[in-house]
Amino acid sequence: MRLAGCSLIPYSLPLRQPWVSASGKFAVREGWLIRLETDAGLTGYGDCAPLPQAGTENRESADSRLAGWAAELSGLSPETALDRLGTAAGTPAARCGFETALLDLLAQQAGLSLARWLNPRSLPMVKVNAMIGLLDRQAATRALVAVEAGFSVLKMKVGMASPKEEVALLRDLAGCLPPGILLRLDANCAWDWGDAKEFLGVLSGLPVESVEDPLANPDESGLSRLQAAVPFPLAADESLLKMGEDALLDHPPVRRIVLKPMVLGGLRPALSLARRAQEAGLECVVTTTVDSAVGARAALHLAAAVANDLAHGLSTSAWLAGDLGIPPQPVKGRMQLGKEPGLNFVPLHGTSTRHC
Repeated sequence: MRLAGCSLIPYSLPLRQPWVSASGKFAVREGWLIRLETDAGLTGYGDCAPLPQAGTENRESADSRLAGWAAELSGLSPETALDRLGTAAGTPAARCGFETALLDLLAQQAGLSLARWLNPRSLPMVKVNAMIGLLDRQAATRALVAVEAGFSVLKMKVGMASPKEEVALLRDLAGCLPPGILLRLDANCAWDWGDAKEFLGVLSGLPVESVEDPLANPDESGLSRLQAAVPFPLAADESLLKMGEDALLDHPPVRRIVLKPMVLGGLRPALSLARRAQEAGLECVVTTTVDSAVGARAALHLAAAVANDLAHGLSTSAWLAGDLGIPPQPVKGRMQLGKEPGLNFVPLHGTSTRHC
């Protein structure tokens, strides 16, 4: 089987409301749907959606890299093309998109779902959290809607107000929630040491599942001291990029890392990191970067291949006002993987195409 055609399809997907965090905000997700065709009649899809504030390349760099690979990889087998992609250095979103399309082809050829192709012991169903948005005075209303829909882990952004104000909001929110509902908080590297210590130090008694990226300038010593003072996991997402994989895995200062395929350069680099992290005693949670239906499906297959019982951050498609196809749908806080081979993505029609 050899690559016989490549299409790069640019897209712009407005959000229903801006995505806001301590790292900044955005109101549109832009990128490319990658479609690869083979001489055996198979079609594979991938999503390249750069988001520099999350740690990817910019749009111009992604465009250049995609065009280069489209020309270089034509006529090769998917296996050889994967080898030619090399590392994710400099253009992780572009690599993620091309790799996903190639893996889709290989999984289809093998007659396996992409998750099963990545890991024969992958899970058929994945638990997911609900994304509530900012911790504000309306958060309780949004949280109760998510609880009614069957979610048991609710994620929200913190670090936008003073620790004292946000803890007061958390206490009010916790008082509205039924037993068993947990809060996953993401600070996006908002705090200095003093504010992080103040915030984390008064969460006792609240149903906190974890806190991501508490420090603006994360280091092993600071994160270790914070982690030792709380009973729940601290998680490294942006901190992983700031500190580097080796620094975090050699002497883990936190109990969890966050895996974003678009930032890490694809599914296989992310799965390799997950295995290293698990060997080091760390938990792993897979999240999207508010990706299209293609990227969301790819992240779902990765989470199934990671194969743990944590809630993953995959339920972000509802933030998009439109999409490239049907995204995976959460049902009572879980996403089911089908038995169809490959990624199982069917695109909508009507998007202009750039052939390579």
